[in-house]
Amino acid sequence: MSLHEEIKSSLKDAMKARDAVKLRTVRSMITAFTNELVANGKTPQDWLENEATLAVIKRLTKQRKESITQYEANNRPELAEPEKEELAVLESYLPQMMSQAEIMPIAQAKKAELGIDDKSKMGMLVGAVMKDLAGKADGGDVKVVVESLF
Repeated sequence: MSLHEEIKSSLKDAMKARDAVKLRTVRSMITAFTNELVANGKTPQDWLENEATLAVIKRLTKQRKESITQYEANNRPELAEPEKEELAVLESYLPQMMSQAEIMPIAQAKKAELGIDDKSKMGMLVGAVMKDLAGKADGGDVKVVVESLF
């Protein structure tokens, strides 16, 4: 069962459990999946591949995080709270991200492999590490780890 199919079936579970937050979030994910399918020239009845499904969920997660930041910056906690609840549901469908401690040895090995020893090539190192980790680590965490190496 693909991730897209799993999420679509969890819609029924959320309805039965009367979980309003999960129901609202799953419906928004399904809508985003349909939009992605149509944008790529497929029909809404098709299924997304797992990579595309994860990309959509990551995009939705990023949108929620940006909204939370904006609401909190403007002193609107009542609007940030539903976004935080939806973010928790979205993150439950994402694979576990690597911690900074887990990223460190990989970044050190890549730095030695590429022979990078000055700060001007830090961006190249971040890109190389991100390519190796391919969605297993948050870009912000990778950047912090790479900056700590210089």
